[in-house]
Amino acid sequence: MVEKQFVNNLFDVKGKVAIITGATGAFGKAIAFGYGFAGMKIFVTGRSDEKCKALCDELKAEGIECGYSTGDPAIEDDVIKVVNDAVSSFGEINVLVTAAGYNNPKPIVEQDLTEWKKIMDSDVQGTWLYCKYVGQQMIEQGKGGKVIMVSSARSKMGMANYTGYCTAKAGIDLMAQSLACEWTAKYKINVNTINPTVFRSDLTEWMFDKESAVYKNFLRRLPIGRLGEPEDFIGPCIFLASRASDFMTGANVAVEGGYWAN
Repeated sequence: MVEKQFVNNLFDVKGKVAIITGATGAFGKAIAFGYGFAGMKIFVTGRSDEKCKALCDELKAEGIECGYSTGDPAIEDDVIKVVNDAVSSFGEINVLVTAAGYNNPKPIVEQDLTEWKKIMDSDVQGTWLYCKYVGQQMIEQGKGGKVIMVSSARSKMGMANYTGYCTAKAGIDLMAQSLACEWTAKYKINVNTINPTVFRSDLTEWMFDKESAVYKNFLRRLPIGRLGEPEDFIGPCIFLASRASDFMTGANVAVEGGYWAN
């Protein structure tokens, strides 16, 4: 028998502690505010102390409990420090969102190994390290948890000049599926990816010119009829952080305007 209280609490995330990497980017910032307004305690991290502090101040001004710590997601000691700082601030971690990432599109014959490795380190190694140390914390807590890795619609569709980015995001999809097999039944830690298409940010603003050939061409592949906005991902991320997604793990959640369908 389905109980009313069960349904009413399905999407309740109040009081949960979320650590968000790449929090000063467009995606991470939207999720920080979305989670905060939903009643979660937010711990933000990125490379810039100035930007993280400014974001945390913005969140606090809205009545959101927030802490921050800085570090490079691809450096193990930095990740350990950030995770320890988050636990020191809020006592536990219930949700991890790995929104940190990097891309540098270039033909493979023109891209040197150092550039390619930077993409892999930022996207794959950084995600792996946060999963390792936040996962360790969640296991020690013994209360389960939710891990949401930010992947891309490009994880399953190749693109010219994207041998770094597409490869990295495909790796994140499989990392989530592997961790789902490793963690969910044993530790009640659900691991899923969210796979967005192009959304508005400082780096993509140029693509939103509705008169441009790039915009018109991209729109042909989007059944939803528009490009994404950072706010489009708040709902799916709340779902993936809540008990509503308890029977969901190892999934690559398409939030890409129908791009994979076309």
